[in-house]
Amino acid sequence: MTGPVRPRPARLAALRHRDYRLFWSGQLVSLIGTWMQSVGQAWLVLELTGSPFHLGLVTALQFTPILLLSPVGGALSDRFPKRRIILLSQAAMMLQAFVLAALVWSGHVRYWHVAVLAAIYGLGRAVDIPARQSYISDLVGRADLANAVALNSLVFNGARIVGPAVAGLLIARYGVALAFVLNGLSFVAVLGALLATRTPGDPDPAGRLGIRAGVWGALDYAARTPAVAFTLTLIVAISILVLNFNVVVPLVAKDVLGEGAHGFGLLMSSLGAGAVMAGVGLAFFRRGRPSLRTLAAAAAVLSVGTAGLGFVGRFGPAAALLVALGCCQILFSTGCNTTLQLTTPDALRGRVMGLYALANAGMTPFGSLLVGAIAEHLGVRAACLLGGGGGLLAVAALVLIGRRAGIVWTLPREA
Repeated sequence: MTGPVRPRPARLAALRHRDYRLFWSGQLVSLIGTWMQSVGQAWLVLELTGSPFHLGLVTALQFTPILLLSPVGGALSDRFPKRRIILLSQAAMMLQAFVLAALVWSGHVRYWHVAVLAAIYGLGRAVDIPARQSYISDLVGRADLANAVALNSLVFNGARIVGPAVAGLLIARYGVALAFVLNGLSFVAVLGALLATRTPGDPDPAGRLGIRAGVWGALDYAARTPAVAFTLTLIVAISILVLNFNVVVPLVAKDVLGEGAHGFGLLMSSLGAGAVMAGVGLAFFRRGRPSLRTLAAAAAVLSVGTAGLGFVGRFGPAAALLVALGCCQILFSTGCNTTLQLTTPDALRGRVMGLYALANAGMTPFGSLLVGAIAEHLGVRAACLLGGGGGLLAVAALVLIGRRAGIVWTLPREA
């Protein structure tokens, strides 16, 4: 006999929650500004220095605080109301955008200004990412979490289409400062949405540990849980070797294709377009966590596609390849995020998402410096080929180790 048939969750189920709708809408506006600033910062560095290594160094400085402090940010999310933490971190990043805009508009901006402000922005993100990721579960509950993660990815990458394209046009016509001003103004939307929500994101009492005990507890849990350990290790490898598009794409645009700011913005928008296609599919059709086999396959395809960037010579094929890469990136990143959140107990979620931030964005400094150094000495094509090839080897090695350890590749779905 078969048991009772459980109703399947409704499509776009996360949007039934009022507070999540507010949060999601505020993020849409704010993230468009974030992508505008990302394009503006990269182009500003290339204008000031003309150096691939210096571009990689600024990106590394922006993400180093996430590497060092995101586990601490995750521990804070398990001790204090998450909405309060997000409000403070978003306000700090808004101030950073306005300061950078003022320096550029005054004509006094120097490379070291951009580097220092990038590091300050990274400090805000080190606290913001784990709080924001774990807050989603408070807004929608576990039943609708997979759909909420997919919708978050959709809005993030929808902004990646609009933001870079608009930024490229504005930079070409009005200069780079306007991109930073508009990013600062965009934070008003997310701050207003957060103030209107009724969910404080109070921590689970079992998770209120000291910072050191909380971080060590999360590391111990990750080491003892095969699905979490494999997922985090896979993210580390791909983040270092493959997911360096903030450095790779401007270099391909400028040094390989000979494009200006507008062409660069369109290439970044192509990456976002592919991500949105995948995000729409996930939002409508994904019901639970993916298998670990799916995560490994997406990582392998990402690696092959990144290596393929080393062979492009025209704008059209480069844009088409970036569409495919954007699609695979979202399948990979949302799959990893969903797996970690649905596997982890409530009392540990903030800290595990801190480890996720460390493994994902926190590895960017190493990847950025690696890509920048290779491109500086061997050329942009070599950087793409070596990064993609190294990523493919890393995926193969991790799958082999996982098989020998007897890892379960198909995870049970949520009941």
